[in-house]
Amino acid sequence: MATIINQLLLDSGLALSAIDLMEGENPNDVLIKINAILKEAQPLLTDECCIYRVPHEIRKFKEDAYTPKVVSIGPFHHGDPKLLKMEGLKRTCCREFIERSEKKNLKSFVSCVQELEAKVRGCYSDEIKLSEEEHVMVILVDCCFILEFLLRHHFKLPYSDDIFLSPRLGTYIRYDLLMLENQVPFFVLEKLYNLAFPSTLNSGGRESHPSLLRLALRYIVPSRIVPCDNNNDELTLVDVGRIAHFTDLTRKSLLRSSHLLQPSTSGCSREAKLTQLYSATELNEAGVKFEVHKTSQCLLDLELSGHTLKIPFIRVMDSTEVILRNLLAFEQCHYIHESYLTDYAAVFDFLINTEKDVDFFVKNGIIENWIGDSNAVAEMFNGLGVNVVHPNINTQYLRICEELNAFCNHPWNRKVATLRRDYCNTPWKTVASIAGIFLLILTIIQTVFSILQVILA
Repeated sequence: MATIINQLLLDSGLALSAIDLMEGENPNDVLIKINAILKEAQPLLTDECCIYRVPHEIRKFKEDAYTPKVVSIGPFHHGDPKLLKMEGLKRTCCREFIERSEKKNLKSFVSCVQELEAKVRGCYSDEIKLSEEEHVMVILVDCCFILEFLLRHHFKLPYSDDIFLSPRLGTYIRYDLLMLENQVPFFVLEKLYNLAFPSTLNSGGRESHPSLLRLALRYIVPSRIVPCDNNNDELTLVDVGRIAHFTDLTRKSLLRSSHLLQPSTSGCSREAKLTQLYSATELNEAGVKFEVHKTSQCLLDLELSGHTLKIPFIRVMDSTEVILRNLLAFEQCHYIHESYLTDYAAVFDFLINTEKDVDFFVKNGIIENWIGDSNAVAEMFNGLGVNVVHPNINTQYLRICEELNAFCNHPWNRKVATLRRDYCNTPWKTVASIAGIFLLILTIIQTVFSILQVILA
């Protein structure tokens, strides 16, 4: 009987209590252990979860893009031997932030983090191996380090450690603070920041402290990717919605400035997958014109006007791939049904096949190549979508791609494209083709005149 019960337990996946067993029959040890295991089972992710390990299939393609270079933030990379050098500086900054605060009381900050520890633990996709005490220490030191980093940049204060004066280090810290695996929940940062400066937040005086959101927008969110007006005093949390962390803030700021989510557009709906789109050079050969989108600076705002595709300007730097990859990874984990950056990456993956397409975009002012190697830029765009799940694309992009494909597939446009590709793809071929056509016309004229002379004679 015990064997049958065990099998039923395994088949159904349900935990049985001792009451569920037949009266007078004692469960065996295996049944008790399985019952205990099933009772202790927890959901894989909680409702609060927003900080994820980048999925292995995505991470393995380019691990460096998801791994912090100089500083670990949060529990995922805590203790990494390559990042231990910054631990002393982080603690120094933590101490100086608390001394700078109005309370100047370590106990109040520790108590604040202790109250939030369980909620913070639920924000991470993986089980945190740290004890409660260790986790509180990690979160407190890392959060205070970030807040001190922001304040020193805002008030242009000198650092007690000269290494912090290095522009190179500050740049790497900013990039590390945008990586998905290297985050702390925004609500903890905000709680500690508000606790530190309750009387001077947005007070307007000389010692006024701006909101944490404004500091993050100005010094963390990459301005070369997100065209956010950091000087807008009216910008509030309401404008971007509930913020999970800095990676989420970057994505929300980008979408906030996009036409895709405007009430007048239907870009938020999704109908079908994007399976094919001609490359930029192929579209251009068929007669499609490309221009920089001058009325919108948001990367996502592609617009087709007649036979002209308007694309916002993008400056491709060493950091561009890191930022885009982490935003895409976050969408894959948290916003799979609102994956607008994934849509953008998919379209550019089709538009750019080779360095020839990159050079074409550079020539038209759409891409500014700071990497220098056109092939490297092509590989970057082609690699963004590797092992990424592409759900149905948004309606606005789908309409643009369908119209471009239809234009390129029109018989007349295809013939023009073939003519340009085969006879006019270089200046010399163009000159030779024109000369050939001219000679053909002269030959025809000469033949006509010869026939007329014979007839008239």
